[in-house]
Amino acid sequence: MFDKILIANRGDIACRVIRSAQKLGVETVAVYSDADLRSVHVAMADHAVRLGPAPVAESYLRGDLIIQAALDTGAKAIHPGYGFLSENPEFVEAVEAAGLVFIGPSAEAIRAMGLKDAAKDLMTKAGVPVVPGYQGKNQDADHLAAEAEKIGYPVLIKAVAGGGGKGMRLVESAAGFSEALASAQAEAKTAFGNANVLIEKYITSPRHIEVQVFGDGTNAVHLFERDCSLQRRHQKVIEEAPAPGMTADVRAAMGDAAVRAAKAIGYAGAGTIEFIVDGSDGLRADGFWFMEMNTRLQVEHPVTEAITGVDLVDWQLQVAAGSPLPASQADLEISGHAFEARLYAEDVPKGFLPATGRLDHLAFPASARIDSGVQTGSEISPWYDPMIAKVTVHGPDRETALRRLSDALAKTEVAGLVTNLGFLQRLATHPDFAAGKVDTGLIARAGDSLIAAPEATSSRLGWVAIVAAGLDTKDGAMQGFSLWQPLRRTVEIASDGETMEIVLQFDEADGIRAEIGENQHLYRRSQLGWVCNGTRCPLALRHGAFVTLFGAEPQQFEIPDSLARGSAGAGGDRVDAPMPGLVQDVVVQPGDTVSEGQRMVVLEAMKMEHVLRAPRDGVVATVAVAKGDQVVAGHVMVTLEDAA
Repeated sequence: MFDKILIANRGDIACRVIRSAQKLGVETVAVYSDADLRSVHVAMADHAVRLGPAPVAESYLRGDLIIQAALDTGAKAIHPGYGFLSENPEFVEAVEAAGLVFIGPSAEAIRAMGLKDAAKDLMTKAGVPVVPGYQGKNQDADHLAAEAEKIGYPVLIKAVAGGGGKGMRLVESAAGFSEALASAQAEAKTAFGNANVLIEKYITSPRHIEVQVFGDGTNAVHLFERDCSLQRRHQKVIEEAPAPGMTADVRAAMGDAAVRAAKAIGYAGAGTIEFIVDGSDGLRADGFWFMEMNTRLQVEHPVTEAITGVDLVDWQLQVAAGSPLPASQADLEISGHAFEARLYAEDVPKGFLPATGRLDHLAFPASARIDSGVQTGSEISPWYDPMIAKVTVHGPDRETALRRLSDALAKTEVAGLVTNLGFLQRLATHPDFAAGKVDTGLIARAGDSLIAAPEATSSRLGWVAIVAAGLDTKDGAMQGFSLWQPLRRTVEIASDGETMEIVLQFDEADGIRAEIGENQHLYRRSQLGWVCNGTRCPLALRHGAFVTLFGAEPQQFEIPDSLARGSAGAGGDRVDAPMPGLVQDVVVQPGDTVSEGQRMVVLEAMKMEHVLRAPRDGVVATVAVAKGDQVVAGHVMVTLEDAA
């Protein structure tokens, strides 16, 4: 076993690798950018080395600096985590050329599976079923359009390099193919440096089921399947293992195919074979097809660890150190059921826009496994993925595990910036999901029932006003009240741009009465804490100019500063940056006549391409950005005026 390793990554996966290494008595070296100087993974590691400024091209993608850091600190091996350099064969070769061990597959194996078109050809030869489609070298737009016609719509355009939904577009008909192709190629070029795409038949009731494989270069085993069908824009949201509705014969067929795929390339380490599955009529042994292989540890690996009891990072370290597979296929079995939910800093009602800011408060229940690289006081920066944590639960069966997931999410406390926590809670209790009726279109079909949070009740608003006024604390019981007039005061709170006035008054029964319009509620202290109408008030926190309510429906409210109110926004006369990002393209110039919905600016943020469109018909008055500019949220990019 190695005595010291370097982790060439950040955030939750760096912390995850450090924990397993420490259990084995292996020293760890962290690397960090300037944005991560005070991050959790740096504090956890035995040693830490600065790489450079925040941009990944100057820090976490600098393989030369990472290798030098390993040599300087005496590390014997490098663990890549996931993302960044984890599937870069040139980095693997450079690591090995420096006399170090790469904790992962060989460069040859990564290359074999790195391009989806070549991988599909290889899998066909290995007897693994593949989705019908085109993965040829001819990337001419007209040729690709013709191939799409042959396959038959709907089709998926997919970047041949990379993953995570980037460079992927669903096309329903020939009319939308040209624009979708250009967009997919542009995003693929930005994300992976390779604009080539392939085209696949789109399965109309698709499920995304993947199989965890592990090899030692000679032998390989599978650690069963994970269902990753709950997705939004091809990004996984909640994963589970095993897959609902899975039968023994289908599991055997998928597992055997996955092992054949791993053995076909002499795979060493942890990997995932991803299958697209026809879920229209139950799972069938002839109803799954190879999509791609991820030649690294997956974000969702904790659910596999939960049902198998295997520490996959421990296995990675053992195999990389020269040991054979720690277990045979016969040794592996499934125990119970597990779910993982991905908690992100993102504004769900505004289209899941990534959010940035400081985590004023972060706490999780002890009942769940938490994989996170942040804590209270951490900053979610615009430079990296906005994931806050992965919340994983396990139970003896799916129903129990799902209840535990819902409970764990309800007991998760986040304050300081918007998150998708409420969205996850509503998804975990959706009747179709509870019944195991999952496919990749579930979230889109559910629509507003998942996205729109219910309006706050008047009793919750009254409680928010009490917390905003500081009256929930023992020391603040009389704060803001006057001895020379009736014990009343007015408190303003705001939500979604709407300001409300709530009148608070001390009641004779030693409580606080809140008047919200025509509604009144009495709040009293009890042995249970504050109660309203016999019901406990939700846990709440005031942080700066905000109040956050935790629980089954987390909500954040603003405490307006009446002295600092500014003028109203410009409405439909301008296009602002919805988040911090890099301007990839500006497709209009002053004097252009535009129509509502027309493309104006392309912004790259959180590794995704966002197209900003004209809010109305008009004429471009000013363009305040250029390609390559880094902008902050709210930056005015384009202004419009009426046509003469």
